[in-house]
Amino acid sequence: MTDYFTVFGLPRKLAVDVAALQRRFYELSREHHPDFHHGADAARQAEVLASSALVNRAYRALRDPLARVEYLIALEEGREVREGATEKPRAPRGLLEEMLEVQETLAEAKAEGLGGEAAGRLRDERARLEARHAAEADAIVARAPDWDRLVDEGGDRKALLQWLKERLATRAYLRTVIDDLTDALGEREESHASHRRH
Repeated sequence: MTDYFTVFGLPRKLAVDVAALQRRFYELSREHHPDFHHGADAARQAEVLASSALVNRAYRALRDPLARVEYLIALEEGREVREGATEKPRAPRGLLEEMLEVQETLAEAKAEGLGGEAAGRLRDERARLEARHAAEADAIVARAPDWDRLVDEGGDRKALLQWLKERLATRAYLRTVIDDLTDALGEREESHASHRRH
């Protein structure tokens, strides 16, 4: 199977010129779009449809820095990469203990009836966790040059790979707790659109 980096003629690195990626996406989309192959036989049309779908999946994964990291980790580990079929890494133990305290705060607030003060505590806690969630993303993206340098030098990437996996696991766990707080506050609809990705 062709990996997403190969689809766009890119090395397996985390630094990507997003404007160039978009231009190449448009070129490949025109080349592989089913509408331009109406006269082809059924086998060729199926091939073009599969190619078009691959180009779209590759572009979605590579244009977003965090999705790019997740995809690269899967490639490095030799895992099959399918949309919606990502292996969930485990959150660090210290984070789990901290989040248990947040869950206790949530339970106490629910017991109080989620009135003004209890709801305020939950909103403050959610804001703190959202800031941490964003900081984790920034930390992951900031390590991209380290990864690319190790690729260029042929260095051992295992420690950095593990670090990236832990940071992604932390983000995933934080997102779950943030969503729990949002649900408890009955505010899912207004925040759902802004927090859908990662």
